[in-house]
Amino acid sequence: MDKNLVLISGAVLFKEGRGKTRWFIIQQGDEDKWEIAKVFVRKGESSVRAALRMMGEQGGMTTKVLEEAGRSGGVTTINGKTLPQRHLYYLMILQSGAKEAIGFPSFQWLEYAKAVRKLSSKRERMMLRQGMEEFRKWKKTRKSNKT
Repeated sequence: MDKNLVLISGAVLFKEGRGKTRWFIIQQGDEDKWEIAKVFVRKGESSVRAALRMMGEQGGMTTKVLEEAGRSGGVTTINGKTLPQRHLYYLMILQSGAKEAIGFPSFQWLEYAKAVRKLSSKRERMMLRQGMEEFRKWKKTRKSNKT
C-alpha cells in the first residue's frame, strides 16, 4: 500500500430499539454540516480496528462491525502536499453505551430517511444508502438463521 496514502475509516452505525432502527450521525465544529463519524487510521492499524477504536474512545460505545458498507477515494492536502486518500466505511451495530458520546461535539440518532436528508455531502448520503443495503441483507440473514 502507498505509504503516502491517507486512510480514513467511517462508522455507519445503527441501533435497534422499540421496533425502530436509528442511525448515528455527527456534527463537527461550528458548521451546520452533518456527517458519518470518521477517523484517521493510524500507522499499523487496520481500518476496522480504527472504527472500533473511534466509537469506543470518542463515543464511549461498544460496537461490532458487521460488514463493509462502502469505499471511496480522492485526494487531500496536508501541510501543502496533495496526497491520495481512501475512505472505508463499515456497517456497525451498537452493543452498549451511547447515552453521552462526549468525544463528538454534537450527535443524533435518526431514523434512516431523516439521517439521509441531514447528511451534508453526496458521498456521505451514498455511504449511508449502501450501509442500509448491507443492513437489510444482514437482517434477512439473521431472520433466516433464527428459523
